[in-house]
Amino acid sequence: MQGNITMRKAFIFLSLLSLTATANAASFDCSKASLPDEKTICADRKLNDLDVEVATKYRFLTELFAMGARDNMRDAQAEWLKSRRACKSDKPCLIKSYTGKNHDLDAIYDKIDKPL
Repeated sequence: MQGNITMRKAFIFLSLLSLTATANAASFDCSKASLPDEKTICADRKLNDLDVEVATKYRFLTELFAMGARDNMRDAQAEWLKSRRACKSDKPCLIKSYTGKNHDLDAIYDKIDKPL
């Protein structure tokens, strides 16, 4: 049973990723990156991929909820972005930040009643 859930999550994520992300593209315009965290994300493939993954999950989940819950997610996203910026160009800090955010978004998804 757990394997089926994991496979479904992977399929959904990969489907969304293929629709919303292009190769080597962060979720923001790297040509306009000015902050140390943004520049580091744009220069590092792993961080770039983590950024796209978080952005894709976040966009997907915000579309599933009504305004109140969506507003709460936006507030949490803004707070997370502040904490990510505090990492500046520290790659291990940024990776930890993205890993935690991915875990948080996965936890939100896991709590949703799904028809499958």
